[in-house]
Amino acid sequence: MSEQPYIPTLDIRRFTEPSSSADRDTFVAELGAAYREWGFAGIRGHGIPQDLIDGAYDAFLKFFALPEATKKQYHIPGGGGARGYTPFGIETAKDSKHFDLKEFWHVGREVRDEKYADVMAQNVWPAEAPEFRERALALYGALDALGARVLSALALNLGLDEQYFADKTNNGNSILRPIHYPPITADDVPNVRAGAHEDINLITLLVGASAEGLQVLSRKGEWVPYTAAADTIVVNIGDMLQRLTNHVLPSTTHRVVNPPGEKARQPRYSTPFFLHPNPDFVIDVLPNCVTAENPSRYPESITAQGYLEERLREIKLM
Repeated sequence: MSEQPYIPTLDIRRFTEPSSSADRDTFVAELGAAYREWGFAGIRGHGIPQDLIDGAYDAFLKFFALPEATKKQYHIPGGGGARGYTPFGIETAKDSKHFDLKEFWHVGREVRDEKYADVMAQNVWPAEAPEFRERALALYGALDALGARVLSALALNLGLDEQYFADKTNNGNSILRPIHYPPITADDVPNVRAGAHEDINLITLLVGASAEGLQVLSRKGEWVPYTAAADTIVVNIGDMLQRLTNHVLPSTTHRVVNPPGEKARQPRYSTPFFLHPNPDFVIDVLPNCVTAENPSRYPESITAQGYLEERLREIKLM
């Protein structure tokens, strides 16, 4: 009987508070190996207090419990879902025939460089959930800082300066997305909670998924269930980082499937943080990720904003 494949979980304190330089180097190597194999890794020792996470989820649940008509007041037509509320039945995974079974809210960077004002909208906040703004921004800031630490370790693994990503993501168009997957009340629905897809951004940090359902596609073509421990934040590679690294770091296909039986009658909540580069960052293949065995797959560069708009059209948000 073959052993069940597993996605590694690593303690990032070995990078931020290492017992030795050797342990830090080993962490960087192990993190790079996990991403080269899976495009996914679990990160524990991240230092984000559980009460901060729980408080944010409490505010998000209160919003999603509001009447449909109230929530739809915060939908911004023509906004591409960039801020505010996106109702059930809109987002559709690329090449999927059926929309995802979810509704969500988008929180962007609150303080941003004015030169990006034309492509980074102001946040909107639900008046009916007074704690939403403060708690969402606290979680946004904590995940943004953790993402920066993960990127520092990845930069070293790629042979770059540890601070390579710092000035390329400090005004990134990053998004915190609280998601509600409502109970599934009908049998044999063709839709799934989130169709098979890859993320658009550099890296995604997923905090506090409340139920099983996430599956990751292995290199062997097997769907591997991945439900992380409560103290673990799941971090995966997005398409922008895959393109920048010429697929050295793969953006792995994943999905959220409908649970069987009575579990389908329960709602599911999760909150990914999509870490993006600054809108004018030019995604051009890193020279040290090009070899004779791995020639450049992307002879033309593209800005982060151009790539984002291209992908948002594909998933029917623009």
